[in-house]
Amino acid sequence: MTLMTIVQAINHALETEMEKDGRIILLGEDIGKNGGVFRATDQLYEKFGAKRVVDTPIAESAIIGAAVGMAARGLRPVAEIQFMGFIYEAMDQLASQAARLRFRSGGSRTAPMVVRAPYGGGIRAPELHSDSLESAFAHSPGLKVVMPSTPYDAKGLLLAAIRDPDPVLFLEPMKLYRAFQEEVPEEDYEIEIGKANIIREGEDVTLITWGPPVHTAKAVAERWAKEKGVSIELIDLRTVAPLDMETIIASVQKTERVIIVHEAVKTGGIGAEVAALISEKALYSLSAPILRVTGFDTPYPTAMVEAEWLPNEKRIDEALEAVLEE
Repeated sequence: MTLMTIVQAINHALETEMEKDGRIILLGEDIGKNGGVFRATDQLYEKFGAKRVVDTPIAESAIIGAAVGMAARGLRPVAEIQFMGFIYEAMDQLASQAARLRFRSGGSRTAPMVVRAPYGGGIRAPELHSDSLESAFAHSPGLKVVMPSTPYDAKGLLLAAIRDPDPVLFLEPMKLYRAFQEEVPEEDYEIEIGKANIIREGEDVTLITWGPPVHTAKAVAERWAKEKGVSIELIDLRTVAPLDMETIIASVQKTERVIIVHEAVKTGGIGAEVAALISEKALYSLSAPILRVTGFDTPYPTAMVEAEWLPNEKRIDEALEAVLEE
């Protein structure tokens, strides 16, 4: 076991898998000699060379288009979009090509590729750098969407994503890249894509979240347990496409109250899908309405007000008070 940050765990996963599998090609803007804008690919160019760690032009559609072609012809590309806010340029390649290749070819071809992209707020970044756009891509059948919140999960999920026979959008929380360390095995391990993690078991309320809000929600859950004796069950989805509804429904049936927390804007977010599925599958288990604590329905704000725009402890506290009053 070694103490690692999330960015170190990602780098270690890439290095580990590249050593084992010569089909893996990395491509993206400034990922070579520079090691990427967040240094997630640091030293990989020196170790594996320019043919396997490829610096690309600033052209997201070309990066993902090339990755689709590589994947269809037997390689295992891992492409990086420098910031998720720039991923719209590659929407056609991801949704119309990569996600549909298995269906379109009648199963004769697949697109075993990973697209990595940093996302999320809290770092006072310029416009278009902090957007959380996971719901746009979860709407594309054939594309998995993975969002780790810890170093341990980041390594295990990335290894699983690289080995998956279909395309995976792997979203990395910028705010958490170097926020903390935890022990990560140096050896090989995978975390199942589509399996949520119950971080904290509880009896009174279920908090469902993913990405950076996991740590905000965890602080709230610990504080409420200590100060108010309220037992909160905290679920980190880890994967938003597919969703682990089995874990969610089991928790809802136990606690009977649900709050969903995410950074993305409220309307059309993954939280709405989770709430709808709970209503379909466990409506009569609920003792209170399902509440959501999310970003607001605006473009991502300027740095001066992002702390108020993002889900924070105060807003989660207010939701807990409301749901427990029912």
